Amino acid sequence: MRSLTFEGSVRVDLLGGTIDLPPINLVINNVVTLNVATSLKAKVIISENNFPGVIFKSLDYKEEVSYPSENFCEEDFRKGTFKHFEFLARICKSSGITKNISLELQSGSPPGAGLGGSSAMGISLYQALRIWKNEEVKSELERESARLIVQGIESIILDAGPAGYQDYYPALYGGILALHGKPERVDVEQLYSKELSSFLEEHLLLVYSGETRNSGINNWEVYKGFFDKKKEIRTGLNNIANLSYQAYQNIKADKFENLLSLIGQEGEERQKLFPSITTKSMRDLFCHSSNLGVTGLKVCGAGGGGCFLLTLKNNLDRFKIEELITSRGMKVMPFKINAPL
Repeated sequence: MRSLTFEGSVRVDLLGGTIDLPPINLVINNVVTLNVATSLKAKVIISENNFPGVIFKSLDYKEEVSYPSENFCEEDFRKGTFKHFEFLARICKSSGITKNISLELQSGSPPGAGLGGSSAMGISLYQALRIWKNEEVKSELERESARLIVQGIESIILDAGPAGYQDYYPALYGGILALHGKPERVDVEQLYSKELSSFLEEHLLLVYSGETRNSGINNWEVYKGFFDKKKEIRTGLNNIANLSYQAYQNIKADKFENLLSLIGQEGEERQKLFPSITTKSMRDLFCHSSNLGVTGLKVCGAGGGGCFLLTLKNNLDRFKIEELITSRGMKVMPFKINAPL
C-alpha cells in the first residue's frame, strides 16, 4: 500500500491584503499584495486502503470520520453531510479521488489565526491529490488553474461574498511574493533573496493572541462599502494600496529598512477600516512594548484577533519582548521564510 506526504506553506501577509478582492484589485491603481511563504506548513498524508470511500483524520481536532464514495455528490454536499470536512471533500470530488484513500491532515496554523491556514490546507490537498494521480502541478498555467479551483470551492464554503486570492500562492510558489491582479489572471513576481529574507526574519515577530477572527465578515463589509462609494472605505483601501506599492518599490530598490514603517502604517490604515481588528489586549501589548523597541503593529488577515506582526528595531532584546508577550497569555510563533519552490 503506497503513501504520500505533502506540505504547503502558510502565508504571513505583509501589505496589501483586502485589495486582493476582485474586482477591487482592478478598480484601484497599482495594486500589489505582498506576502511570504513560511515554515509553518499545512501537511497532508495520503495513504492507500481498501475502504470504498475517503477517511479523514484531522490532527488539529483529533477527529476521524469516513464517508463512502456515494456521499460525494452535490445533494450530500448541499445538505451538510460532510460538516466541517466539506471543503476537503469537495476538493477530493474535484480531483476525482473519492475512494480507497485516507487523508491525515494538519493545518500548521491555529484556527482563526488570520494566516490563511484553511486556504493553505486546501491548495496543499489539491496538489497532493494531483501528485497521487501522477499529475503534479508544475507550470504557471497549472498553478493558476489550481488556485482558481480551490478558491472557488472555498468561496462556496465561506458563503460570505468574494474571497481574496493571496492565501493560495505561498503554498504554490514559496518565497516572498508580489501578487499583481490583472483582469485575466494574477501575475506572481518572486522577490525572494537571502538578504531580504534575513531582514524580515530579524525585524518581524509573529504573535498569536489566542483570539479567533472571521475575515469573511470584515471583507464583505468593506467590499459592499467600496461599491456603495463610501468615501472612507475608498480612501482607506487606496491608502493601503499606496503603502503596499511603496513597499514593493523599496524592495525592488533594496531599501529594506523602509519596509518596517510602511508595514506599521498599513496596520494603522487597516484599523481605521476595521475598528475591531485590533483587540484591547493587542493594543495594550503594543503600548507596553514600544519602549522595548517595538515600532509597529499589523494584524494578519482581515478579521479581529488571531495573529499579528510586531515590527522591531535593530539590536533590541527579543527575550524581554517575548517574555512580555507570554506573560499576557499570548504565544510567539517563530517562523522562517521558505525559499522559492
